[in-house]
Amino acid sequence: MYVCSCFGVTEAQVQQHADDGACTPRQIASACKAGTDCGSCVRRIQAILGRGACSRRETADQGRPVLAGLADLDEAA
Repeated sequence: MYVCSCFGVTEAQVQQHADDGACTPRQIASACKAGTDCGSCVRRIQAILGRGACSRRETADQGRPVLAGLADLDEAA
């Protein structure tokens, strides 16, 4: 199911970015642009992120980078 119609981002893609360390809608936006155009999907992104604990939340809270692995994802695509 599409979460972001503007950029064609699916719920599975948002969940994958979350699993890879994106813990906020802004980090999801940096990873795939979802939420950066009309903004109507931001609440849905927040809901997806709120479904489970962020796998790298402790790292984020300590101010260390959590999205380093996303570059590898983009290269693989």
